[in-house]
Amino acid sequence: MSDLLSAWRPAPAGFKHVVSVSLGGSKRDAREEVNLLGQPFVLERLGTDGDVGKAAALFQQLDGRVDAFGLGGADLSVIADGRRYTFSNVRKLVSHAKITPVLDGSGLKNTLERDAIAQLDPLLGWRTRRVLMVSAVDRFGMAEALAEHGADVVYGDLVFGLNVNLPLRSISSLRRVARLALPALTKLPQDWFYPTGERQNSSVEGQGTRLYAWADVVAGDTHYAKRYAPRDLSGKTILTQTITEADRVWMRERGVARLITTTPRIGSRNFATNVLEAFFVALSGRREALTEAEYLRYVREVGFRPEISELRD
Repeated sequence: MSDLLSAWRPAPAGFKHVVSVSLGGSKRDAREEVNLLGQPFVLERLGTDGDVGKAAALFQQLDGRVDAFGLGGADLSVIADGRRYTFSNVRKLVSHAKITPVLDGSGLKNTLERDAIAQLDPLLGWRTRRVLMVSAVDRFGMAEALAEHGADVVYGDLVFGLNVNLPLRSISSLRRVARLALPALTKLPQDWFYPTGERQNSSVEGQGTRLYAWADVVAGDTHYAKRYAPRDLSGKTILTQTITEADRVWMRERGVARLITTTPRIGSRNFATNVLEAFFVALSGRREALTEAEYLRYVREVGFRPEISELRD
């Protein structure tokens, strides 16, 4: 634990400080100083390589020393079809933060990403697109927005999350599965169906490979999309959120034609929704999650829009 904090330094005077404690790999760590709406910020990510004990210790030792925590590599809860489902083991993890609020990005996913789909419609023409959402229950706002805009969508939650060869072909099917499965799934350790630590750097090709071949657009969590992707992604568009330069290299090597992130790059990378949600809460001066309307107001004020990168020469 001492190694994790030995190089850590507080934000300069006058800065607000957001720290994302992630169960993901430490190789993706970042620290950026930015000024947004006249307020200087330090946005920081600290990965624990899947070590829950280290994550708990970070929440405990940095509690009260930073303005807001993000939770990365895991969801505290998911909002599906208007209902919030909380993972019991993750709730225990974040309980080590007694003073500083912990945000997992679920509120921002349900607002910012839904809005991003509408903004991208003039460019992509969703009614002409075949979209594979590798995991949709954790991005229900995006899932519903794609359906509302007429995209031909396959939701891969059962295929990739539970290894059940049953692609979901409608938003009504996704709603039904969420309603039936999430009360039970939220009682299980989240790493049973979401890659943490070194598993984020490994690939598993299987029964879902044909869905990648079918799709024009692969949408959803970056780690999920990479973990189950075949080697050939020629001509595909990837729609995601958290991206590092190494991810861009990976995509170019596999032939991805276009990368779209739901938010622009901040400094050297695109930060995850948990970081940005924590940023908005810190900006507000509050110590609790904001409403969906408040998140959207801040998104408009900051001017966040999807970022489009053409990867093919």
